[in-house]
Parts: sequence; structure tokens; C-alpha cells
Amino acid sequence: MKHVVILFFICSFFIPITSAEPAKPFIGIKEKLGSDVPNVELYDEAGNLVPLKSLINKPTLITFVYFRCTGICTPLLNEMTTVIDKMDLNLGKDYQILTISFDFTDRPETAQEKRDNYLGELKKTVDPNGWRFLTGDSAIVQALTDSMGFFYERSGADWIHPTAVIAVSPDGKITRYLYGIHQLPLDVKLAVIEASEGKTGPTISKILNMCYTYDPEGQHYTLNFVHISGLVIVGLVGLFVVVFIVIPKKKERRS
Repeated sequence: MKHVVILFFICSFFIPITSAEPAKPFIGIKEKLGSDVPNVELYDEAGNLVPLKSLINKPTLITFVYFRCTGICTPLLNEMTTVIDKMDLNLGKDYQILTISFDFTDRPETAQEKRDNYLGELKKTVDPNGWRFLTGDSAIVQALTDSMGFFYERSGADWIHPTAVIAVSPDGKITRYLYGIHQLPLDVKLAVIEASEGKTGPTISKILNMCYTYDPEGQHYTLNFVHISGLVIVGLVGLFVVVFIVIPKKKERRS
């Protein structure tokens, strides 16, 4: 027994003492494409609890912010007003925006104030119900952001967080993430069209959807040269058939 005890102390002397440090939480975006948005209850601007799924009835753009943020949240929302004005889609009819605060200290009255401010900055006439500002309890909002792949951390009185516009289909599935503060109206428009799941839209929208594809590395939409080349080839073949086959045959019949 003594030998065992002595051996234990000898071995423990050579074993380095390490302190297990807790892993740092992930801050950023983990894409959850195809996942369903959970039907959590959030507070609207009037302080009423509303199921999130009841608000998603058309292509929806979701932005997570906190209302006291003077860093990247304000520029993102300012950018959204520019995009709304420049896009040839109608807010409230063709798509909608839900801005959700992940700060549990934000209240419905602040959400109403923010909504009024940003709607007032628009040059376009829009349906005011097309842009909603929502708040929620900490556990509820945490469950929502986790399920949508949006991860952040509290830092004193503020928050460290990513920035993105998340496109959601009318049946509540996540279809696209658009990263960063600055958003191109064309990128946002194509994300809305993509979220609509092929529902009837303007002809120009269908053409744009055929000619552009999403580049996950560049995180924006780019020209799809394969599709365009295919369309050009088909068009040239059709032109060849008309000019060299159909028209000569019609002339032969007439003669």
C-alpha cells in the first residue's frame, strides 16, 4: 500500500497542473438554411404578444438589432430605408421587414418610436404594416436567435453581435443570409424573389432570377454566365431555325 501511495505522489509531481478555461461563446452567423423559424411570441409596438408565425405571410426580411446600438445597428437600419426606396418592389405588398431586438431591456414603446422614425425617413409611400419592430423576453429571443443561427454576447451595457439580413419564405423557412451593413438593392430584391418560392411575380423578376445566382463566398448575387450562355445559345438556335428553315419553306410553298 505504501508503494502505491509513493508512486501516486511521484506521478502527480510530473503531471502539469492545468486550469480548465471555459470556452468562449461563438459570436457570428451559423447559417440554418431551410430551417423553420420557431413560432415564438414577441411583443409588438403596442405591447401585445403576437406569435411570430402569424406575422410571416409573405417574403420576409428579418434584422436582429438592439435599439440603443449606435454602432452597426443604426447604419444597417438606415441602409434598409435606402434599399426600400430604391427597390421596385412594394413594402407591405411584395415583402415585409421584421426588425427584432435581442436586448431584453428594450420595450414596445421604444420599438414604436424606432418604427415611426424609420418609416418617416422613407421617400416612398409604403404600407406602414410592412415594417414591424418587435421585442421579447430574454429566453424567448435567445431561442429565436439560436434557431436562426444569430449568435451574440453581452459586453457591459452593450452587445457584441454580427449583422445580417435574413430572408424567410412565406411559410417560415430561412432561405438566404445577406451579410454586412451595406446591402445592394439588387441583392435584396433577388433574396426576396428567392424567398417567394417561385410564386407569380413580375416578368422582370423571373428574368433576374434566371440570370443571377447567389455566390456564398462573395456573399452576394452574381451573373450566372452558364444560364446566360445557355439562353443565348437557345436563342441563336431558334433564330437559325427561323431564318434558314422556316422562312425558306414558307417561300417554297408560296412559289
